[in-house]
Amino acid sequence: MRVFATSMAVSAGRKGEVGWVDLLIIIVMMLSRTARPAFRACVVVASSRPVASPVANAANYATLREIEGRLKSIRNIEKITKTMKIVASTKLTRAQRAMNDSRAYGETSKTVFDEAETKPTEAEDKKQLLVVCSSDKGLCGGIHSGLSRRVRAMLNEQPNVDLAIVGEKCKGQLSRSNGRQIVLSFAGLGKDIPTFADAQAIADQVSLLPTDYSSIKVLYNKFINATSYEPTTVEAFSEEAVAESPNFAAFEIDDEVLKNLTEYALANTLYWALAEGHACEISARRNAMDNASKNAGDMINKFQILFNRTRQAVITGELVEIITGAAASEQ
Repeated sequence: MRVFATSMAVSAGRKGEVGWVDLLIIIVMMLSRTARPAFRACVVVASSRPVASPVANAANYATLREIEGRLKSIRNIEKITKTMKIVASTKLTRAQRAMNDSRAYGETSKTVFDEAETKPTEAEDKKQLLVVCSSDKGLCGGIHSGLSRRVRAMLNEQPNVDLAIVGEKCKGQLSRSNGRQIVLSFAGLGKDIPTFADAQAIADQVSLLPTDYSSIKVLYNKFINATSYEPTTVEAFSEEAVAESPNFAAFEIDDEVLKNLTEYALANTLYWALAEGHACEISARRNAMDNASKNAGDMINKFQILFNRTRQAVITGELVEIITGAAASEQ
């Protein structure tokens, strides 16, 4: 600058005066020289400081709140499933005891018909009745869906069959596909262990149906062990089939009592089917709640790791902003 001023003075002495163009050049150069360091400092600070995105920070905080809310809801569900598992485990012992007691009724009637060599009557013009034993309660896996699939398979093989459904679960599933074949339904079962009075009431309603059926079959879930079951069909013979049994005369039963015998045998079979189905339902509910609790625990672990990582990322971002701001203020 000094060299430039000397050269300007020499030129002014040579010409006698400084022109206004030369003065304007001197002022512009002085201003640019004084403003250059401040401009450099601003550029350094702006380049070193990360751009703060309020939208990104808000998204991180919102994500943390969402993850925290999800964790809270999953923990509550885990508490519910664990409680239901404990309740089902407590009820399973009573249900198995009632199932073992009911087998005495069903197996006695089955033994009588086996000794009499009773066989279902075959008549093309008569329908068959299928009694499906389910319940009104859910949250027990696919135990009711298995019964519904078995019923549909049986109806595909032999469509001339009417349905009497015990329980709202199978009724709701079968009413969409085979609603016209449902002639009788029962609700209010499954809250407690079935009794013989319940089976007797169902047998009375079945016997009052106006249609003369060639045979009556009872479909239920057979209890195999605490983790497995299978849909099973038991034949409840009609009065005509019992009367035509080859060895039935050996029991010396009067014809007047034959109708009462068939109704009592149907009640025994229904009581056996309902008790076994109830035990299968309690066992399936316990297994379903156990699996649900394990899945909830796995989800809690995953969301807890995600929550910790997201929170650490937010804290790290805030620390970087604080350090960068402090460094910028020092410059």
